[in-house]
Amino acid sequence: MIGVEAVSIGCPYCGETIEILVDCSVQRQSYIEDCEVCCRPIDLGVAIDENGTPSVTTAREDDA
Repeated sequence: MIGVEAVSIGCPYCGETIEILVDCSVQRQSYIEDCEVCCRPIDLGVAIDENGTPSVTTAREDDA
């Protein structure tokens, strides 16, 4: 069953590890989510593989 999965990522600003929730029913996504530690905007790219496993890339919003 495809659903929501928690993924740990590193903030590209402060370096802290945070957890985000990924909707695994959408194969490719990109969106902005604020770091819960430093509140800076993180540009997220999400891809879901054929097994339903998410892969997340992060970038600083000012790098995009």
